[in-house]
Amino acid sequence: MALQFKTPRGTKDIFPPEIYRWHYVEQRLRDLFSRYGFHEIRTPVFEETELFARGIGQSTDIVQKEMYTFVDKGGKSFTLRPEMTAPVMRAYLQHHLGEKRRVQKLYYIAPMFRQERPQAGRLRQFHQYGAEIIGTPDPLADAEIVRVAVRFLEELGVADFRLKLNSVGCPVCRPTYRDNLRRQLKPVLDQLCSDCQKRYDLNPLRILDCKRESCRELTAGVDSIEAFLCEDCAEHFRQVQELLASQSIVFEKDKRLVRGLDYYTRTAFEIVTSHLGAQDAICGGGRYDLLAAEFGENPVPGVGFAAGIERLLAVLEKQALLPEPAERTAVYLIGLGEAARRRIFALAGDLRTRGIAAELDYLGRSLKAQMRDANKLMATWTVILGENELEREVAILKNMLTGEQEEVQLSEIQKILEARLR
Repeated sequence: MALQFKTPRGTKDIFPPEIYRWHYVEQRLRDLFSRYGFHEIRTPVFEETELFARGIGQSTDIVQKEMYTFVDKGGKSFTLRPEMTAPVMRAYLQHHLGEKRRVQKLYYIAPMFRQERPQAGRLRQFHQYGAEIIGTPDPLADAEIVRVAVRFLEELGVADFRLKLNSVGCPVCRPTYRDNLRRQLKPVLDQLCSDCQKRYDLNPLRILDCKRESCRELTAGVDSIEAFLCEDCAEHFRQVQELLASQSIVFEKDKRLVRGLDYYTRTAFEIVTSHLGAQDAICGGGRYDLLAAEFGENPVPGVGFAAGIERLLAVLEKQALLPEPAERTAVYLIGLGEAARRRIFALAGDLRTRGIAAELDYLGRSLKAQMRDANKLMATWTVILGENELEREVAILKNMLTGEQEEVQLSEIQKILEARLR
């Protein structure tokens, strides 16, 4: 009979030893963020729908097509978070974090949810890591965010990635560019895809982000926004580039880079790789000085990035950069006979209390079957206790790496194992 329940489409179960790879990435992340002075934040997995509608933008694909939204028993609309910057800013504002320290450096490692077509590196429940610097408009913060994103990939040994950089201006200069873009695109408007035709009125910059080859060809000759930047935005962009160059961070300017969220201002960047196929972005971010104002609050400058863990793992696997599981079971305890099994059970508890990883059989299997289990768990030592050994208060201690074994006193086994494992 076929199993009735399976994982929902676009989700997956993660088993050992694959979870070891996640632990590896997460531990390396926490170490990096700690060195750069970032502190972890965790927010609820769902928020009021209006938070994302305002923060991300009504014209975005996320809000229009991809959000998991539900109405609770009180009649209020909530949404499983599709991204993390809006919840982080909500938490910053709600809890007055700026009063505790003017500039907040926060990071997260968390699951997100988007109802889109599942494909390689893109699931409906996926996981992101990211960082935010909130409370300063200084170009140093932009450069720092980019540096952290790039540095993590470098420390993991990732090769063949490229950093793309652009400025999307501000409310002063962006309207002029939008008008110019509409003028340039009007002659080919009826040739653009239906999504881009909708974006023409809502947010024409999003047309530049379209992945359809026909749309990209039709928009190839449009002006770059850089020529339309106001003096402040141009100076900000110049300083960001200088700061990155001073750190030997190589980048390429990309006039198409506008990012998919409406809250971005000035700096926008993406890191792409040739190892992911058509969906080549491994990381992206930028400045979002307008986000707090979208929530009806006073403007608060901020800049951040987010990256998909599943996509990163795919790249690491293709480049053979993921280590094999290094964790071994220190001791496997074998009890033959009911009395021996009870004694082994007690010994396992004592060893674990002393900080030694110990495992035992729960099926009453034969010695041969338990030894196979010990090998599967990569046990370093095996303790074998049968009825004969129990009567003499001894146990057989076997080194699973060399095959050597000896009899030791049960009363001394904890000290012996502690010394040898040390």
